[in-house]
Amino acid sequence: MKKIVLGLSLLSIVSCASTSTVNNNNVKNPIQKSRIQNINNTPVSQNYWQQHVNYNMDIDMDVKTYQYKGIQKLVYTNNSPDKLEKVFYHLYFNAFQPNSQMDVRSRNIKDPDKRVGDRISKLSSSEIGYIKVNSLKQNGTIVKHQTVGTILEVTLNKAIQPGESVTFDMLFDAQVPKQIRRSGRNNKEGVALSMAQWYPKMAEYDFEGWHTPPYLGREFHGVWGDFNVTLHIDKNYTVGGTGYVENPQEVGHGYENKKEALNIPSTEKLTWKFTAPNVHDFTWAADPNYKHDVYTMDNGIDLHFLYKKDLPSEFRKNWEKLQPKTAELMTYFSKHIGQYPYKQYSVIQGGDGGMEYAMSTLITAKRKWGSLFGVTAHELAHTWFQFLLASNETKHSWMDEGFTTYISNKAENVISGKNDENPHAGSYRYYNYVVENNLEESLSTHADRYHTNMAYGMGSYSKGNIFLTHLEYIIGEENTAKTLKKYFNDFSFKHPTPNDIKRTAEKVSGIQLDWFLNEWTQTTHTIDYGVKSVNGKEITLERIGKMPMPIDVEVVYTDGSKESFNIPLRMMRGEKPTKATIIEDWTFAHPTYCFTTSKIVKSVQINPSKLMADVNLNNDSFTKN
Repeated sequence: MKKIVLGLSLLSIVSCASTSTVNNNNVKNPIQKSRIQNINNTPVSQNYWQQHVNYNMDIDMDVKTYQYKGIQKLVYTNNSPDKLEKVFYHLYFNAFQPNSQMDVRSRNIKDPDKRVGDRISKLSSSEIGYIKVNSLKQNGTIVKHQTVGTILEVTLNKAIQPGESVTFDMLFDAQVPKQIRRSGRNNKEGVALSMAQWYPKMAEYDFEGWHTPPYLGREFHGVWGDFNVTLHIDKNYTVGGTGYVENPQEVGHGYENKKEALNIPSTEKLTWKFTAPNVHDFTWAADPNYKHDVYTMDNGIDLHFLYKKDLPSEFRKNWEKLQPKTAELMTYFSKHIGQYPYKQYSVIQGGDGGMEYAMSTLITAKRKWGSLFGVTAHELAHTWFQFLLASNETKHSWMDEGFTTYISNKAENVISGKNDENPHAGSYRYYNYVVENNLEESLSTHADRYHTNMAYGMGSYSKGNIFLTHLEYIIGEENTAKTLKKYFNDFSFKHPTPNDIKRTAEKVSGIQLDWFLNEWTQTTHTIDYGVKSVNGKEITLERIGKMPMPIDVEVVYTDGSKESFNIPLRMMRGEKPTKATIIEDWTFAHPTYCFTTSKIVKSVQINPSKLMADVNLNNDSFTKN
């Protein structure tokens, strides 16, 4: 058989795409030897910009009516090169009203979230959520605004020029909805207040323009900034969440320095003062029956745990056991991604499952140990993949959910002592199930607009996870680990895009990955490679699926010896570090590939690591009878 030479007529091409004779000296072909691995350490583009907000809020909460009044002073800095004629705020609580888009969507989607279902449609006027903006001023002058569902549209009196900061003063009233999804009052475990997405929140404006999707219960995107929040609430309530309590001796509830005297005023309400620097969200929870434990790590970071005092003993013991394990998780993530930059993190009983927030998470508490540990690992990992590496999860939910799944799977596997060979096996099973049942949708789909919750869940969590396991397969495990660290160093406290993680991996590995980003995240092409034939020393492989990949092959010879081969994809313009015998590239256009070994072949196995998400494993191997 002859090696194909590009430029030959189609009639002269033999049955195999390319042929290569290899021996055991692990020598690369001349084209591969000449490639230059250009590792570019250039920092993020100097043209990058992002907006900035500075919130000062004073909130008066009535725990009997679940209503609160808010005063918000927001300093907004336009770091964009554009002048802004309008601004927009999210009013998330407005979603919890009958006939809202969230309600209608839940009642019409094929597989609704059981936590939502048709519950919003049945809320009474005293159970709905709302945020009503009573007045809004731009630099002291009343400005025109209109509430449209979960978005406040503001037409400015004067455009905000590039580089200019303006002050918006707002008065608003709000009501906490009955707990349905993430936020709300009196959740199923009796937690009084789970306060997520509870304030008028400035929408993000970036290089793509304004991001103002209606809230349908999915994901979020926010502006980086600083928060100063003053909360007036019943003195019996313990509060936890984002930021630092600045007046611990005045509020007590476990935040005070035990060596100093308390100075709690004799009023019906306590005033809590929080600051949260350099975050893009602020969340809190409160309950009169919280137990508050503090676990201080060796590096001085305080881990706060707030859970109901009346939890059954089996669950309470799990929460006590969780505390040192959370410290281990924090250490693992800091080591393998980047150092946690804040002084505290809070794990709080609340919400409707598990949900990540800045410096905190809300988790339901009545769980078996494995569930509690697993959910905590996942939500804590979100601190890195979303709250430090703040990708737009409304458009690219796979970047936060998938990457979080990847690193939390690894952390759980190590800390729990399981040491599974592939801790991501569940993601592969879920991916294959959705593909086999023709439910898959492209990862480029907006989080709100997946046809089914299953397609969203699989894509965001499982396929997003496999993006990184595929990186391990394509560029190597060590390069993938370096990629995550460089990604953190270059893009923490920013809004990275899919191209940024791809370029980071390219800079680390020297391998071109545009094809991979396109195929895996912008199409639903599947991977299917097979062993077509084996004839003595000659092996013929075939690509059946539409998505190309480099191929790892393990060969067992008739004398009992083994040899591993790596076939790079030509579009990669490089190859991963490997001990395998690297042979000639496989091009995208050629459906088959032939190579000749140095000995008679007994068996062949494609993808022995199982890191490549091949949808048909039945044709991946051959054994000579």
